[in-house]
Amino acid sequence: MIMPSLFTDLLGAFFGSIVGFVLALVGGGGSILAVPFLVYGVGVASPHVAIGTATVAVAASAFANLMPHWRAGRVKWRCGAVFAAAGVIGALAGAELAKSVDGHKLLMLFGALMIVVGLVMLRRRGAAGQEGVRLTAETARHLLPRLIATGLGVGGLSGFFGIGGGFLIVPGLMLATGMPLTFAIGTSLVAVSAFGAATASSYAASGLVDWPLAFVFVLGGVAGGLVGAAAGRHLSSRKAWLGPIFAGVVISVGSYVLLRGLLA
Repeated sequence: MIMPSLFTDLLGAFFGSIVGFVLALVGGGGSILAVPFLVYGVGVASPHVAIGTATVAVAASAFANLMPHWRAGRVKWRCGAVFAAAGVIGALAGAELAKSVDGHKLLMLFGALMIVVGLVMLRRRGAAGQEGVRLTAETARHLLPRLIATGLGVGGLSGFFGIGGGFLIVPGLMLATGMPLTFAIGTSLVAVSAFGAATASSYAASGLVDWPLAFVFVLGGVAGGLVGAAAGRHLSSRKAWLGPIFAGVVISVGSYVLLRGLLA
């Protein structure tokens, strides 16, 4: 390696803390920064190793964030389980497809996706919905096809790009079930954890995960998450501004990644 191991670990912890901070402060989407941070910030040479390593951090972060939503009663477990089960199939298929794509082309596609995601974030509005929606024998005929179809599609994108996919899962759950935003955010973490674990397993089986780096990245994310949660409480009155600001950051980073790929 060009950089000493300790310096690489410090960089991994630093950029992991930024991802954790953003996740806690904005409430989602921060994991999309993990891959470009690992490639251009930490210096991971292989885009595939960066994706595999990022998925470990995504799964760990999502599982940690799931607990408080569960305790607060904001998780629709049956809907989340069906969505996640269908999505895992898509995630595994997406991960296998991504490993066959040239790494630099994959980064270019990733940059383009980031720009699209940022634009979607700028347009996302509304939190209304049906709090009482549940997956039961009576509602299964209506809900199951939507949950399965949406889960497969979102899982495929999540596995292909090595991201949590929360920015797609949340509106997907709202569209499929009609649940409100707060419940969709909590329930989405079930799927993000499952998608991340499935994708990470696929990349790990191919030897495309840097485990020591993943460990320090996760540790940094935990520390950054604690700071982000504290900052979020102080900035609660200004959170309407945070989403657009973060969307601008995602668009800027995506543009940089895409430009680097085009000029390579």
